[in-house]
Amino acid sequence: MADSSPSAQPTAPNPADRPVYVIGGGPGGLSVAYALRARGIRAVVLERSGHVGDSWRRHYDRLRLHTTRRLSALPGLPMPRRFGRWPARDDVVRYLEKYAEHHRLEIVTGVEVSRVERTPDGTGWLLHATGGRELTGAAVVVATGYNHTPRVPDWPGRDTYTGEFLHACAYRDPKPYAGRDVLVVGVGNTGAEIAVDLVEGGASRVRLAVRTPPHIVRRSTAGWPAQYSGVLVRRLPVGLVDRLCRVQARLALPDLSAQGLPRPDSGLYSRVREGAIPVQDVGLIDAVRKGTVEIVAAVEGFEEGRVVLADGERVAPDAVIAATGYARGLETLVGDLGVLDERGRPVAHGPRTAPGAPGLHFTGYTNPISGNLRELALDARRIAKAISRTAEASRLPTT
Repeated sequence: MADSSPSAQPTAPNPADRPVYVIGGGPGGLSVAYALRARGIRAVVLERSGHVGDSWRRHYDRLRLHTTRRLSALPGLPMPRRFGRWPARDDVVRYLEKYAEHHRLEIVTGVEVSRVERTPDGTGWLLHATGGRELTGAAVVVATGYNHTPRVPDWPGRDTYTGEFLHACAYRDPKPYAGRDVLVVGVGNTGAEIAVDLVEGGASRVRLAVRTPPHIVRRSTAGWPAQYSGVLVRRLPVGLVDRLCRVQARLALPDLSAQGLPRPDSGLYSRVREGAIPVQDVGLIDAVRKGTVEIVAAVEGFEEGRVVLADGERVAPDAVIAATGYARGLETLVGDLGVLDERGRPVAHGPRTAPGAPGLHFTGYTNPISGNLRELALDARRIAKAISRTAEASRLPTT
């Protein structure tokens, strides 16, 4: 990897000397850089941390992919068989490091891009980065990640709460919570896994605050991964998939209504299209059935050292872990370019670009039912193809 000194920044006023800048050294950014390089287009990855795959290094210890090894590999390098069917967090980190090394990608670490704008002459993109750097690229691919900025709801009384409180991004393992009463807020995949991890790690009591009951699917049924089904149905009509999933759930999953986790009213695929991925079961169902994970109402606020729940109950756990998701954090980067919707999401993904922003691509800001890493790999090739179409006219430098 290159260092982050100014001399390492390939900038030049001549459009013929401009590379494609890829912002973010995670799976999305690395796969795009490889796909561009494979087409003879120079790509420079800008990573704000000191390592590729930084967000993966910060995930909790027990994390394993919910997607299979084979369908999680990036273009040009399979994941090793020794990773098993469901690669662990550390395996993914090692794979990303190997991927960058294997493909000899041009990566500059320790550089954070704060703003992207059109060049004054309209022929490219100007990136404002740390240290006062101004980098000029022929095109830009933004790949800063789906889980970029931890999000905590603006709960009333939150600023006066004196108990232990942390976002799930700061959770690593259950050791600090052994023998303690813990409230986990949010029943996405992260919240569900942390709750199970706490039970297995010896927490004295684990409650899981739920606002909207999720769809739950088995990660694998009779050896058939849920991801395979996601790939097969992703282009079918939403209503049809909802009906199929409803029948499958009634056959394969127990009814947890008595434990406070009823089946959702809305369809599974309808929820996916709204951004809500189903929870893949890695122990939550059994924990809820046994009562080792207690389902409680959503958190409404904090008052006098207690947590106020939506049903009026007040609880006083030893620790609160907010698995309340992330924001994309793109507003300061590209918010004034008209490329984001009202929720801060890119209006165009992959090979498509927003009106008035040719050459500005985004990857990794959807949460597809067929698996995020798989779709990142497909997006990388599509983005590279789209950029290569203008390579001759733009005279992009080749590798």
